[in-house]
Formats: sequence, C-alpha cells, structure tokens
Amino acid sequence: VQLQASGGGLVQAGGSLRLSCAASGSISSINVMGWYRQAPGKQRELVAMITRGGTTTYADSVKGRFTISRNNDKNTVYLQMNSLKTEDTGVYYCNIIQPGPEHYWGQGTQVTVSS
Repeated sequence: VQLQASGGGLVQAGGSLRLSCAASGSISSINVMGWYRQAPGKQRELVAMITRGGTTTYADSVKGRFTISRNNDKNTVYLQMNSLKTEDTGVYYCNIIQPGPEHYWGQGTQVTVSS
C-alpha cells in the first residue's frame, strides 16, 4: 500500500488549506483513513480519522475548524483546514489502517501557519 499526500504549504493565520492523500495498492474494503501531524519537538498526534462508512473522529484542538472527508471510489482522503492557527504548524501525515492491523503512512506534507 502506498500513500501520496499533497496540498501543504504556507498560509497566514486565519487562512485555509486543503490536504489530499491518495492510497494505492492492496486496499482492503474495511479501512480507516486519517491525518496525523507532528510539530517540531513534539510527538505525532491524531488530527482526524474517517471510516469507510463516513464515521469521523477529531482531535479537540481542530473540532469546528477542520473537516475530514473521503472518496471511496478513489481511495482518497481529504482534510479541509479552515481558521488555521500558528499552532497548527507541522508535518501532516496521512495514514490508513487495515485489518491485521496494518498501518501505512504517507511521506508527510509541511503545513506552516504564519502570524
């Protein structure tokens, strides 16, 4: 399984970015896709995840600002990030969990929010 993420960049506080991540390879019909982030000097943390059926989970810090969605036909997960804050800065990694469990990670995309 390979994950290819895109959409990171530099944005001012209050702005928006949309991340995309496409999965390819042996994709199970049962899986959870998600986004994690890692800020400098901090551990990687969950941002949001979504099941194939559309059930979502968000970190408290992003609730009301970020929206995760997916296109099952394209095995793609999206993260719409609005009202960005400087503390949202970090490397964002997409992830897929399949039965096993099997965890796969994308290469990471940098998000920088300036004040």
